[in-house]
Amino acid sequence: MADINYSDLIPNNVDLDSDRRLKRALEAWHPKFMHWWKTYGPDQYQDKEVYLRTATSVDKDGWAQFGHVKMPDYRWGIFLAENNAENKTINFGDHKGQPVWQDVPGEYRGPLRRLIVTQGDTEPASVEQQRILAATAPSLYDMRNLFQVNVEEARHLWAMVYLLMAHFGRDGREEAEELLERRSGDPDKPRILGAFNERTPDWLSFYMFTYFTDRDGKYQLASLAESAFDPLARTCQFMLTEEAHHMYVGETGVARVIQRACDIMREHKTDDVRKFGGIDLPTIQKYVNFHFSVSEDLFGAEQSTNAANYFTQGLKGRYMESHIKDDHQLKDDPYTVTECVDGAIRETEVAALTAINERLRDDYITDCQRGVDRWNRVIREAGIDFEITLPHRAFHRQIGQFSAVKVSPEGRLLDAATWAAREHEWLPGETDHEYVRSLMHQVTAPGEFAPWIAPPRIGINNQPREFPYVKL
Repeated sequence: MADINYSDLIPNNVDLDSDRRLKRALEAWHPKFMHWWKTYGPDQYQDKEVYLRTATSVDKDGWAQFGHVKMPDYRWGIFLAENNAENKTINFGDHKGQPVWQDVPGEYRGPLRRLIVTQGDTEPASVEQQRILAATAPSLYDMRNLFQVNVEEARHLWAMVYLLMAHFGRDGREEAEELLERRSGDPDKPRILGAFNERTPDWLSFYMFTYFTDRDGKYQLASLAESAFDPLARTCQFMLTEEAHHMYVGETGVARVIQRACDIMREHKTDDVRKFGGIDLPTIQKYVNFHFSVSEDLFGAEQSTNAANYFTQGLKGRYMESHIKDDHQLKDDPYTVTECVDGAIRETEVAALTAINERLRDDYITDCQRGVDRWNRVIREAGIDFEITLPHRAFHRQIGQFSAVKVSPEGRLLDAATWAAREHEWLPGETDHEYVRSLMHQVTAPGEFAPWIAPPRIGINNQPREFPYVKL
């Protein structure tokens, strides 16, 4: 078992004591991080004890312990997955079969740093986006889940900062400082990726974010976990362990909102659940349309020279790279992508090497559909004739070739006038946002839940619903 050293200010399993210069740099960054956390982290709850899980090992069979802790006292740290294989080799690209790198090759210093900074920037951004949500938490159970997501996103920031400081010298230290200086939604110094500048004003948005946007994080981390740069690969492997909980919060959160809507519809024999304080299924569909399309953009353009270069250089692979049955170099392989050609949406065969982004997006869409299928099972079991669907991949896109066209959720090309006339049918408008916000009232009695969401089936770590997940 790879245990974590908790005797230091910065818990770690990377033998930080052996590199005094790096340790001093991280200790100098620590108070700046704490200032950011207390200023831009969860608002007004820094002195409350929260039932959090904390990593104590990176062993897959038992890596965390649970207990009440105040969030500023949470033991953030630097944890890499175990190095289980001797003589590891690179799985893909031009360097396939060569030993993995423990240090950054000089020729790849720039693109590797860009990948790490971009991933690192998403972590504090999501904390900033979710800063005020606790004030309207539908239960202590949900408030605790929010805080767990927040502290783990902050730990993921630590993971990327470690890589920057350990392997990129002065440049890395400067990048680490800037990760604390950009702000989600700031017009002058925004976060790098568009989805991380969107507002998260209510809990339905939070559940959608953790389902769809954190799932993008899963696929980006899984691609980086294939990297020839072994410290990055092992860092991302452990981050994926924590990321799974974030997606669980999103999937079960949306399912509970759907369950409550179905319960109201059956009890009152009406589709108008708003009359009884629920969130109606058509509004949930609009939120799905928005968050899915925004998250799709995070994968980038359908064909990308940058993505091809990252793959060829061995910096970023495909999802489950080692399980794909091809030569892992893609010199002459084709791949089918969806494009807009001559005024029509059609499938086109292109070079697989330039379609790395699109393959990852395909894997993501397939994964998203699994959760949507489970949501629809809730609706079917309630005997209600309604189905949640994912919109077409070209719908409401801001990046890639579909950013230049208007497309319906079913995948029909539209003129600007038709889109303007029907946009409110497909995306949440101000009336929808106002209604959802009107439901957002904090519930803090142990075991009680807001009337717009069903209770969870099980508690956290087998605790009962009445457990004081947050001690207010």
